[in-house]
Amino acid sequence: MSEEKKNHTFEDVRDLYSRYIHNPDDLALIKRAYDFAEKAHEGQLRKSGDPYILHLIEVAYIIASLQAGPVTIAAAFLHDTIEDCNVTKEDLEKNFNKDIAEIVFCLTKIKALSHNKRHDKDFAAEDHRKIFLGMAKDIRVILIKLADRMHNMRTLEFQTPEKKVKISQETMDVYVPIADRLGLSTIKGELEDLCLRWLHPVEYQQIMDYLNANMANREQQIKKLAKKVADLLIPTKIPFEISSRVKHPSSIYHKMVEKDKKLDEIYDIIAMRIITQTSLECYEILGLIHSEYTPLANRFKDYIAVPKPNMYQSLHTTIIDRDSTVLEIQIRTKEMDEIAEGGVAAHWRYKENEKYDPKKEQKEIMEKLHWFSEFVSLSSQNEGDEDDAHAKEYMETLQHEIFGSNIYVFTPHGKVIELPVDSTPVDFAYKVHSKVGDTAVGALVNNTLVPLSTPLKTGDVVEIRTQDNSTPNEGWLKFVKTSQAKKHIQKFVMQKNSEFLRETNIDKGKSSLVELFREYGMNEAQMVEKLNEDVFKHFECTSADDLFVKIATTTLQPSDITTYLGIRKEDYVESIVKKQVKEKKIKLSSQAVLVKGQTNILCTLASCCTPIPGDDIIGYITQGKGIKVHRKSCPNIKNEVTRLIDVDWNPNYSTNNVPVELELRASDRDNLLIDVLNTLAQLKVTCQKIVSKLHKENLTTSIDITINVSNVNELNNICNALINVTSVFSVERLMH
Repeated sequence: MSEEKKNHTFEDVRDLYSRYIHNPDDLALIKRAYDFAEKAHEGQLRKSGDPYILHLIEVAYIIASLQAGPVTIAAAFLHDTIEDCNVTKEDLEKNFNKDIAEIVFCLTKIKALSHNKRHDKDFAAEDHRKIFLGMAKDIRVILIKLADRMHNMRTLEFQTPEKKVKISQETMDVYVPIADRLGLSTIKGELEDLCLRWLHPVEYQQIMDYLNANMANREQQIKKLAKKVADLLIPTKIPFEISSRVKHPSSIYHKMVEKDKKLDEIYDIIAMRIITQTSLECYEILGLIHSEYTPLANRFKDYIAVPKPNMYQSLHTTIIDRDSTVLEIQIRTKEMDEIAEGGVAAHWRYKENEKYDPKKEQKEIMEKLHWFSEFVSLSSQNEGDEDDAHAKEYMETLQHEIFGSNIYVFTPHGKVIELPVDSTPVDFAYKVHSKVGDTAVGALVNNTLVPLSTPLKTGDVVEIRTQDNSTPNEGWLKFVKTSQAKKHIQKFVMQKNSEFLRETNIDKGKSSLVELFREYGMNEAQMVEKLNEDVFKHFECTSADDLFVKIATTTLQPSDITTYLGIRKEDYVESIVKKQVKEKKIKLSSQAVLVKGQTNILCTLASCCTPIPGDDIIGYITQGKGIKVHRKSCPNIKNEVTRLIDVDWNPNYSTNNVPVELELRASDRDNLLIDVLNTLAQLKVTCQKIVSKLHKENLTTSIDITINVSNVNELNNICNALINVTSVFSVERLMH
């Protein structure tokens, strides 16, 4: 399960890399890096008590076992020198090369996080995001960091219980997913096993005890079945090798949890592996096995035709023998097997005498691993963004789209497109190309026209119908699953809303300014004539539209423009009033309200707030209808400034017919309305209208009454009488 606990030596590492690295300069570079690290870390000990150099040797050993290049092995030896030894990036560049210095510097930035982090959940996302940002820059950084974490997990027993859990959980959240996606199954499996040991120690021990007690008998069964399979294949002359392996404890644990099974209910704890030479031979072997043994339904998977995102290829089938032995069989070529175990590291193993270009390798990996290209792109977009909310969003996107469960669909030309589960044709369209997504109008799935919101499933063939003048639909945001689709749609919606908002603000600002100029006796054409270049320059605008936008967004007040132009309200009020007087002959004594300092000006009481003598009032200059008189507390004039004018109640005005609306609120009871009417009758109040409504949810009643009064004092007396009616708890004067 996990590697044997023995400390390797530099000679062990050298024996490994010497099998594929022979260039004297490269060998000298690695030895020089080891000597430099040994001297730099001299006297330093780990928590286990071992010299620190042993950790660096183990990391380099893991890297060499992946057949990494000399620069990567050298960087593995040096990866903690900047962090722990007062060595600078410049020192490494001077003593080695820029490539090594950059890798070590990047690893140092990642490691420094663990020393500076706050111990709260909110920071975890930002911490993990920075780890991924560092790893996205260079695949060699990922490999060294994974090797570093693996050896740290192997020696976790020397940490405190709290740190064991904390480090194990971080390993599960950050390092296991990326090892899985890179196809590094050996590293992924060991990391998961070690995490299980510390996160779920009881379950881990139960599984280990079960394996120790039952595997000997199980292995004998598998050997018998392997001989039967070999006897079946030998006559065909198809080249093959057969081996078997016990599943990782973590793999068994996940199956128990996901399928809610007990240990003795899991039959495929051991898998048989058949290695052959070609893909065609893989299918031939599969056919022969299925002709002899019964395959279990829904347990066949063809990862050769549709590889996993980490390049894993193999045929998987589960069969049952006549003696009821259930066995999973994996069939693959030798090359597929190497990639299955070593993933990206196996595919890009160091090849001597070929000029190594890290940028070229990174580009090839991005082309081969489509998810890695998206990972790098997503990480680049987030670089430098310190916002916690964005960090969480970044991590959620990684978990959902990069590390989560995926589906595999096809273009009409047979290209495989990987998408998150429940993705739609719109997600597919944006994955193909942003322009395809932007202009999508329909989709054919398996030659059938379907809505764009249809969830896709593995194996679907998807064709997108486009239209050049079509644009994204804001409604797509309700069902798309990929961040790529969401961002393109949101960007379009924001641009569209921005354009619409500007047009709306132009209209709104222009309307406000036109209204003010009309109050001053000028029409729109006269206003436009006055809005010249001097006005624009003064208010830092390039056009009238910019000026209107500033007014609409309250950056400017309309009165700022009239003030700058020297237009005064006082100069125009008198002319407006005179014009109104000509149109209407008014008798001063017949009006309830008078304008201060003016005569014969039409004043009418506003119906929205129904002012009555004694109320605090203000006049509002209308266009052609004189002065409307409002209560000062009326909400309809609270934002007015330029069109208000002082008015007073006419002392000679007398009436008892001013309508006022009241609302009574009371606890519901019998005869409530009768008591209210009796109270009004006793006060000799004329009641124009009365409406009662029961509110069943809280057993209260509201009564709307319109009464005639002469002044505020009379109204106050009436309100005081009504509030004293039994069960009435509020009396309010209404405004519209």
